[in-house]
Amino acid sequence: MASQLNLERIYVKDVSFESPQAPQIFSVQWKPQVKLDLNTTTRALGEERFEVDLRVTVTTKTEDELTSMIVEVTQSGIFLVSGFEPDQQKQLLATMCPNILFPYVREQVDSLMMKGGFPALHIAPVNFDAVYAQAIQAETEKAEAEKAANPPH
Repeated sequence: MASQLNLERIYVKDVSFESPQAPQIFSVQWKPQVKLDLNTTTRALGEERFEVDLRVTVTTKTEDELTSMIVEVTQSGIFLVSGFEPDQQKQLLATMCPNILFPYVREQVDSLMMKGGFPALHIAPVNFDAVYAQAIQAETEKAEAEKAANPPH
């Protein structure tokens, strides 16, 4: 059987925008401190279908540490993934699928910021392969540390 990865549907699952300092924030020079949090989750919808969520939270603060804006977007997709070995499948769901979703979530964040009266942020591209490799490395180190702390009797 041939391996395949197909995007069946893409959709916005959750959106939130807050500007707790409005309208006062618009009277100060815009030099925000930007914090970006990125998270992916995967949920099986059957044997070969998966929902992948890419959640981005952008928080901006003023120079005096007041939160000026918070944007949260969860962009989701339903993917058909078949014919791959389990490790390959896990990697595809953690890297290729978020790569497909990323331009959509970036556009949502920019649009929400502009509709909220702020300049677009233009989130830099993310190397999901590197993020995945770091996560695998962290899992390996944790398992080795637990093994060392609890040697077999």
